[in-house]
Amino acid sequence: MPAAAKTSAKTSAKTSAKTSDAKLTALFLDMLAAEQGAGANTLDAYRRDLTDFSDYLARSGASFTGADTEALRGYLADLDTRGFKSSSVARRLSAMRHLYRFLLNERIRDDDPAAILSGPKRGRGLPKVLSIADVDRMLARAKELTQTDASPAQRLRALRLYCLLEVLYATGLRVSELVSLPLSAARRDARMIVVRGKGNKERLVPLNDASRQAMADYLAAMAVMQSDAKKKAAPSKWLFPSFGESGHLTRQHFARDLKELASASGLAPRLVSPHVLRHAFASHLLHNGADLRIVQTLLGHTDISTTQIYTHVVEERLKSLVRDLHPLAEKA
Repeated sequence: MPAAAKTSAKTSAKTSAKTSDAKLTALFLDMLAAEQGAGANTLDAYRRDLTDFSDYLARSGASFTGADTEALRGYLADLDTRGFKSSSVARRLSAMRHLYRFLLNERIRDDDPAAILSGPKRGRGLPKVLSIADVDRMLARAKELTQTDASPAQRLRALRLYCLLEVLYATGLRVSELVSLPLSAARRDARMIVVRGKGNKERLVPLNDASRQAMADYLAAMAVMQSDAKKKAAPSKWLFPSFGESGHLTRQHFARDLKELASASGLAPRLVSPHVLRHAFASHLLHNGADLRIVQTLLGHTDISTTQIYTHVVEERLKSLVRDLHPLAEKA
């Protein structure tokens, strides 16, 4: 066979493999959404991971249906060569395991090449946590920004950021849950809000007075802006509306605003994110005596083992209690 024909055949095989993998990925994601209630962020993560895996296989003309265990091991080794962290490699392996379990259950394959693979050994790192003083500094600075002389639009943005910060620290919501809160969450008499979390599961989360007042101030400013507008826009169903595709503020936008606020508060921006504030919520509750099971419920963790990353906080508190309250502590 001429060299040109060989090249053409190889290119055709790669294209066919990619097409096949794309269809299987779509079927797999449909299953996750329909049967497990996977959210958009989870589906996007699986899609990225499996697309990268498919690209690796396609370079040798292979596909999901034809890859064996050695091909999967080769991919994991390739990730290591590319400098992926052990946590990222473990996540890619998890995606492959879920995919091949799906292909086996659907009888698309009669074996599971990922079943005997072992992931990289990794210790579970402790979450980055801000101190209570750090959070107080950020809240104080955010409130200052709402009280400065600025245009109505700038003041509204400042009130929105302060509201987001107060609600996040008061509830420990995931950032995706926070930015997609419905307008009904800010009812004047609301002491609890219903949050739809991972797997489309709902939970009740209490609001404190500070977060409720922040919501009220923000909504009042938004109402003034809307009444002053020449063209009244259709009312949004979101608490934090935006002109983007989703209709509400994006996670990325809030994260950027939060880092700017951290810098203005004298904190290192790299240490501050919405997820770090969620960790702060949980850690500060536990430090002050909250029960781990209660924190699990508030965070929306299905498994208590996920919440147990915070047990170091409980251990430190127990040590301090023994040190401060035990009758023999002074003699030690």
